[in-house]
Amino acid sequence: MNFNIPVPSEDTMARLRATLAERADRQGLLDVAYAAVDSPFGTLILSATPRGIVRIAYDNETEDEVLGELAAKVSPRILFAPARLDPARQELDEYFAGRRTAFDLPLDWSLSKGFRREVLAATARIPYAGTSTYAQVATAAGSPKAFRAAGTALATNPIPIIVPCHRVLPASGDVGGYRGGSARKQRLLQLEAAQFSLS
Repeated sequence: MNFNIPVPSEDTMARLRATLAERADRQGLLDVAYAAVDSPFGTLILSATPRGIVRIAYDNETEDEVLGELAAKVSPRILFAPARLDPARQELDEYFAGRRTAFDLPLDWSLSKGFRREVLAATARIPYAGTSTYAQVATAAGSPKAFRAAGTALATNPIPIIVPCHRVLPASGDVGGYRGGSARKQRLLQLEAAQFSLS
């Protein structure tokens, strides 16, 4: 017996996923929405809770790794729901195009606690096209001698770009490490420096 079951089109599948995400959101079942977003720095995985952006991942992390971390540390109720991430996508597009120097997005700090959270809060205050050192960020977070711990907090920053850990450099002036790779860090600094010089 031969069954010819029609395969739904991409458009049909996209509509079904959007409907599922909408219903889950309405019923309070969508704890974490995620979407893949193209950028000049590769595909980004954006994730948000109802409180705000909780995670941005570069393509050097797999989708399974990112979703596994979110399921374990935030909630297992995760759905592909790009609509919730439209404001973040728009602000990131504007940033990459040089039309935005600060983000207005709410953030969910669920993946950062204690001193790490303080380090990231201090990092979020570094102005566009500015830089700071690990020691300066540690001091701003309240622990001047904890520059190594500050480096660890920045290396595990769950919200890169929006929380601009690329603006933190070693005292030597080198680029230093970055969750998305040193080359991306250098390119982000160059992008901001180029836009700053035009303003």
